Amino acid sequence: MNWIQQRKLPPADAITYNGRPTHDISCLDDLEDTPVRDWVEFAGSELDDALRACSNNSAPGPDHITWKHLKVLNKDHDVHHVFLSLANACLRVGCWPSTFKESLSVIIPKPGKPSYAVPKAYRPIVLLNTLGKLIEKMLSNRIQFDGINLDIFHPNQIGGVRQRSTEDAGIFLTHYVRAGWAKGLKTSVVAFDLAQFFPSLNHEVLLAIIRKLGFPQNVITFFESYLVGRRTVYSWNAFRSDPRQADVGVGQGILPCGT
Repeated sequence: MNWIQQRKLPPADAITYNGRPTHDISCLDDLEDTPVRDWVEFAGSELDDALRACSNNSAPGPDHITWKHLKVLNKDHDVHHVFLSLANACLRVGCWPSTFKESLSVIIPKPGKPSYAVPKAYRPIVLLNTLGKLIEKMLSNRIQFDGINLDIFHPNQIGGVRQRSTEDAGIFLTHYVRAGWAKGLKTSVVAFDLAQFFPSLNHEVLLAIIRKLGFPQNVITFFESYLVGRRTVYSWNAFRSDPRQADVGVGQGILPCGT
C-alpha cells in the first residue's frame, strides 16, 4: 500500500496556528522504514533550473537582493560555483545559516473586504533572503523527485506535484462521474480546505517522517537546524516591529504537500 495512504491524521483540534499542536508519533510505528540512502550533492543544473523558474517581479527580502540580481551573478562561473558550494555545504554539515532564517512579514489588506477592522481582513506575506530561497527551491525539487521516484505520493495527489495540473484533477473527477453514470449511480463531491497547513506542521512529527522515508542523518540534522531559530520583522505601512520568534510550522514551499 502507498506510504501516504497508510498515514493516520491527528484529530482536528490538534491543529493550531500559533501554538505547538499535540502529536502522537506512535502512529508511525506500524509503517515500514525506507532503507537509508546516500544524499547526492546538488548539480549545477539543479541550481540553474531552480533559478530560471523564479520571477523577476518577486519582492526581495531583508537582503534587498532580487532574483534578477542572482540571475546576473550566476552567469559568472566563479559565482555559480560559490552558490553551488554553499547549497551543498548546508546539506553536508546539516546547518541552515542564521541569515537565511531572517524574514520580513509584510501585512497587506485583502481586496474587496467590507471592513478592515478585523485581523482576518489582512494577509501576511513573508519575504525571505533571496539566496536562501534559492537553496530552499533546490531542496524542494530534490525532495519531490525522491518522493515520485520512491512512490511516496498518492497517485491521485494533484497539488504541489510537477506535471500535474488543475486539468488533471478535472479529468480525474469527470472519469469518476461518468463511471458512476454508467452504473446508474450518482456522484457527490466533498471539498474542504486545510487551513493553516504549513504553520501547523509539528516539527517532531515532520522529523520522524523524514527518518521513516530513509533520508540520511545529515539531511535530518539540516532540518533540525532549519526549523528553529527563525525570526521575522512585521511591516505595516511605515511601521516596523522588533524581530520576533517565528519557529511555528514550516515555510511554505520547502516541502512538497504530500511529504
